[in-house]
Amino acid sequence: MIETRPAVSIIVPTLNEAPRIAASLARLRRDFPDAELIVADGGSTDGTADLARPHAHVIDCERGRGRQLRAGAAVARGEVLWFIHADTIVDPRALGQIRAALLEPAVAGGGLSLRFDRDTRALRFLAWSSNHRARRLGQIFGDQAMFVRRDVYAALGGFPDYPLMEDFAFSRRIHRAGRLAVLTATSTASARRFEAHGTWRMIAFMQVIKVLYLAGVDPARLAALYRAGPPRLRPRARTRSRTAPMPGSPGAREGVSVD
Repeated sequence: MIETRPAVSIIVPTLNEAPRIAASLARLRRDFPDAELIVADGGSTDGTADLARPHAHVIDCERGRGRQLRAGAAVARGEVLWFIHADTIVDPRALGQIRAALLEPAVAGGGLSLRFDRDTRALRFLAWSSNHRARRLGQIFGDQAMFVRRDVYAALGGFPDYPLMEDFAFSRRIHRAGRLAVLTATSTASARRFEAHGTWRMIAFMQVIKVLYLAGVDPARLAALYRAGPPRLRPRARTRSRTAPMPGSPGAREGVSVD
């Protein structure tokens, strides 16, 4: 049976996160000082790994979110595995709530309540719908800082080796193994990708990606689509009317002849 204060390992997958990694890890170290902190770097070329080393145990691994999460979990010593994105700000109350939730043996894992670092109507809707989906359907994405008991993780075989949708796929497995707890502590995700592509367009695009995954499309193909981003709609070119001008119209006055 899990102890009242189980050891927790935080695993942060990174790829070219130099502008934010030091501050992110320093914040995690400050707010959760008794947690093991691991960075699984997927071959960054901007010095991310070097910037991370003063704050965390850094391992180098193959690029790919699923592979990086698996590699981090393989070296973790904690009884609870907690996966946090480098650009996510985690509520300092989260670790206490995780430990409290896991006092209930039926809880296999879970995540935090999602919010964004920008406040718009579209992003509020996305956060609300994501949290509702997590509570009702047991579907948690990585932006919600997923956590899982180590023995459950091992029994389920860990994250699938997917470059995309690995978090969605694994949360569905956890949900089948036990109860998923969605905590009130928040996970504040970056809105940078939504701002770059347009929030509503990106929301629709993400739903398309999810439907394609559920339809059996290869996650590697989905990852390529995701990297490219949602297609931008081209404005329709105006076509000049071929209708002859009526007598007295500007066209007729300007000498447009009609045979």
